[in-house]
Amino acid sequence: MMSKFDIHGAITLYNMDCWGDGYFTINPSGNITVLPTRNPSCQIDLYELVNEARRRGLSLPLVIRFQDLLRDRVETIQRSFTSASAEAGYRNTYRGVFPIKVNQLREVVEEILDAGAPFHVGLEAGSKSELMAALAVHTDPESLVICNGYKDREFIRTALLGRKLGKRVIIVVEKLEELYQVLQLSEEMSVEPYIGMRVRLHSKGAGKWATSGGTNAKFGLSTADLVAACDALNSVGRSDTFKLLHFHVGSQVPDIGTIKRAIREAARFYSKLQKMGYDLAYLDVGGGLGVDYDGSKTTFNSSTNYTLNEYTRDIVHNIMEVCDSEGVEHPIIVSESGRATVAHHSVLIVEAFGSIEKNARSSVRRAAAEDPKLVEEILEIRDNLPQKNRLESLHNAQQIRERAQAMFDLGLLELRPKAKIETVYWEIASAIVEAFHGIRYVPEEVKEIENILGDQFICNFSVFQSLLDHWALGQLFPVLPIHRLNELPERNGTLVDITCDSDGRVDKFIDLQDVKETLSMHRFRPGEPYFLGFFLVGAYQDIMGGLHNLFGRVNEIHVFMDEDEERGYYIEEILPGSTVGQVLFLTQWDVNELIRRMKTQTDAAIKGDKLKPNEGMRLLNEYEKGFSSYTYLKFENGVLPSAGM
Repeated sequence: MMSKFDIHGAITLYNMDCWGDGYFTINPSGNITVLPTRNPSCQIDLYELVNEARRRGLSLPLVIRFQDLLRDRVETIQRSFTSASAEAGYRNTYRGVFPIKVNQLREVVEEILDAGAPFHVGLEAGSKSELMAALAVHTDPESLVICNGYKDREFIRTALLGRKLGKRVIIVVEKLEELYQVLQLSEEMSVEPYIGMRVRLHSKGAGKWATSGGTNAKFGLSTADLVAACDALNSVGRSDTFKLLHFHVGSQVPDIGTIKRAIREAARFYSKLQKMGYDLAYLDVGGGLGVDYDGSKTTFNSSTNYTLNEYTRDIVHNIMEVCDSEGVEHPIIVSESGRATVAHHSVLIVEAFGSIEKNARSSVRRAAAEDPKLVEEILEIRDNLPQKNRLESLHNAQQIRERAQAMFDLGLLELRPKAKIETVYWEIASAIVEAFHGIRYVPEEVKEIENILGDQFICNFSVFQSLLDHWALGQLFPVLPIHRLNELPERNGTLVDITCDSDGRVDKFIDLQDVKETLSMHRFRPGEPYFLGFFLVGAYQDIMGGLHNLFGRVNEIHVFMDEDEERGYYIEEILPGSTVGQVLFLTQWDVNELIRRMKTQTDAAIKGDKLKPNEGMRLLNEYEKGFSSYTYLKFENGVLPSAGM
């Protein structure tokens, strides 16, 4: 075990410098601080901020959005493309586009548009609902609105409405039938369409979303379909409406080699189309710019083996090289880097309020007279552990435990001796694991025992609502305590949520070398809350959450920096989470009808002398008030009184 521990040890233990990208660190008090602009002189103490929110009446779980950080991400991506273009001598510009699907929340989209206004950042919509929102908030005639996904007549007419208003709305054709509809409806509406075409590249993506690219991709035109679409435009004299070529190799691409190959292939398509007489203005490289969630800088699914600057340089250089070799003009580069824009700005704070421990609280001292011999045997192993071979002792203890279980299954072992054997077994296992701490070589079976020994920390949140990608895809997110990080974390464990589902757990954690199965945490202090932060959760998690067990949206605050404020920041907006009544309404329950039925039952109980009238009315009033309460647990003074410590 480490004899000393400080904040530098915590930064190393949780790999913060690698995944934090300069936005997160730890202050001398042991609290995580957020640096929204990566300026060390402008830090926000996350623990103090959470307590400020609690003083304002907000319960956990809580999502915190740092709007200045969101703005910094928009500017950082723009600066990187601008720098790469200037360095290479690229003869055109860059236009960023934010895919609304990554985070559809109004405040997020509006902040991105405001931050991106000097750079003409636009929006991407993949559904009618997203397009309706995009058209209303889009006001920059220089920026783009790109329409992806499958479309019907209504979708296309809405997009063409944007064209009638003078917006640069580009309808990206995913299949040939859409092209014919665009041409027909644009003629009916007397408006010139801006048409894009999504091509299926031979180059396939990598990572969890690899199937988004390649010849078997869900979206896009084959080479033959692309040629047919071009011929169709020529046949009606509308080749001038073909403005953009688009491709997408998948979200969160971990390997830069995948991106390089796709870029070169797409640039070749663009160049050949230019030489065929199509004066394309834009090459849309889609998404794929990943986030290094674990900080390992590898091709692991939750990482990337490249930086933002390497990504932008490779895109600019490869497009430029192919275009120059073909003798065509450089296109305006468009990217849809949603994940890299919004992931960092959002933090989920949850409270760990109890634990399920393997180790018993009281040790078994000796065997009782009525105990079977197995109890004496396992106690002898424990008492002589320092003098014995550790692995041999572990194997012998495991054998006794297995024999005890077999006897219990046959009805030959009572509960009390069985409990003693299990308690002593976990004592032995814990002592052996402890003995291997600090030793370079640790046998695999000891590592397995260490993982099994990990406690289960009960946290007040729903994995299905707030971390859906972890449950569905195994996506890793950085998670660690947000305070007490100047203290040695003496416990290891997994996290379980409050849903009635065994899948509601987090049991995979980031590590520089591999995936860890436990998280290092501190011992609880009586009467004091213990907060954990899930970081880099700003992409997809907010909108994809499910209502499992009817746990709804969580409380949310938006934070802005302000040097005139005493703490250097202020809470600009508070968005209350879902109430019990709201989530019931979403699942087709009528709250008034539920109250009416409960009143009928209460009246019957009063008439039947099961309840006194005053008590009945009090209980009914309490029931009605429950519909306006937060769907998550509420603790007295932040701590559940019965929580295990």
